[in-house]
Formats: sequence, structure tokens, C-alpha cells
Amino acid sequence: MMYPVLAKVRYDRLDTVTRDRRLLVPSLVLNWVLGPAIMFALAWLLLPDLPEYRTGLIIVGLARCIAMVIIWDDLACGDREAAAVLVALNSVFQVIAFSALGWFYLDPLPGWLGLEQTGLDVSVWEIARSVLIFLGIPLVAGFLTRRLGENAKGRAWYETKLIPRVGPFALYGLLFTIVVLFALQGEAITSQPMDVARIAVPLLVYFAVMRAGPMALGKAVGLDYPRSTTLAFPVAAEPAPAQEGSTRV
Repeated sequence: MMYPVLAKVRYDRLDTVTRDRRLLVPSLVLNWVLGPAIMFALAWLLLPDLPEYRTGLIIVGLARCIAMVIIWDDLACGDREAAAVLVALNSVFQVIAFSALGWFYLDPLPGWLGLEQTGLDVSVWEIARSVLIFLGIPLVAGFLTRRLGENAKGRAWYETKLIPRVGPFALYGLLFTIVVLFALQGEAITSQPMDVARIAVPLLVYFAVMRAGPMALGKAVGLDYPRSTTLAFPVAAEPAPAQEGSTRV
């Protein structure tokens, strides 16, 4: 799913993205300060009587998307090079900060506020392994495909002949993943419709706020549409299935 999009990235342009503080600094603040805090507030305001679902929502607010966000960004005509940089940056922070932030939002912060405390059992190695497998492998494959393809046939051939052939597989992979995810959870969804509806409310509010807010912020700091879109997606997209599977509450 990720490989075709990462094969489209022009890796020789990444340095222009890494120098753009209008993109990098807001991304870090949105993903690792505002996003978790907003989800924590929504989880407690809207699901105070459902501790398991509330904890799950808080974890979703901490888990940045490292897979599907690349596909959504490409479909929305975002900046591919910027998306690759932000996903890589968030992946590093995921490994470094996820466990610490999970502990903070589930244990000490609720205690300070007089709320129920829970715990998070997840190791740094589990997170790093998921990141390396689901981002590292397709990233290396995409980079090598572009480097070897351009060296052998040139950029014009690569982008007019090869990319149109492999590109559609990203959408096929996305559709397959969505179908499988819903199929695996179909019984839970149909047997507990009210719980699903209650969970959907804070998620819809969160994704609406974290989509519109970064888009407005990007415009305010002078980013064009592609980079504003790319700024919004990591914090306003669902976490990768692998990341969800690697967390045990």
C-alpha cells in the first residue's frame, strides 16, 4: 500500500522540506502537544463512564499515522516529499515519546485532575519494530526503485512509464486494508451499535478540528495547499493498524 506512493517521492527534493520551519515546527506542536491534549479532553468529556473506550481514544490521540496518511495525502494532492519527511519525523517521535506520553495521559494527569487512573503496557521495542516494518521496508523499497529506475532509464521514463503502472496498487492496497479491518471488527460493530455511535462522536469532533485547524494554520503561515494538506493529515488521520495492535491497555 505504501510502496507505490513512496516510489513517487522525489528524494532529491527532501532538503527543501527539512529547511521549511513553517511546516516542521507546527507539525511537531500539532502532533505531540495539541493533538493528544484535545483527544484526552474529548475522551473524558464524552466517554466518562466507559473507561476501556476512553483509554482507547486517548491512545488513538497519541498514535500518529505512519501508513495510511501517505495514501490519503497523495489522494488529496498533498506534497509527497513533505509527507515523507513528516511521516519519518513522527515515526521517530513515536518511538521516543509514545510510552512517556501514554503514561502521562493515563496515570499522573488524571490523578492530578481527580480522575480515574489507568496504565499503558507497551514497550519501546514494540513500537520501533512496527515502525521499522511498516514504514522502513516500503521506504527503502521506494527509494531504491526510484534510484535504480532513474539511473537505468532516466527520470522521464520512470515517471511516465513505471509510476503509472505501480501507482494504482496504492489505492488497491488501501481499499483492501479498509475492507479487512471492517470485516475483522464486523461482529463488534453490529452487536454494539450504541457504543460505536458514542465512540464516533469524539472521533468526528477530533478529526474535524484537527483537519480544519492545521489547514487554517498552514494558510496563516504562508504554506500553499499541498503543504497545508500534508501538515493536516498526520494528526487528522487514523493510526496505522500495526500501531493499534502493538498497544495493550
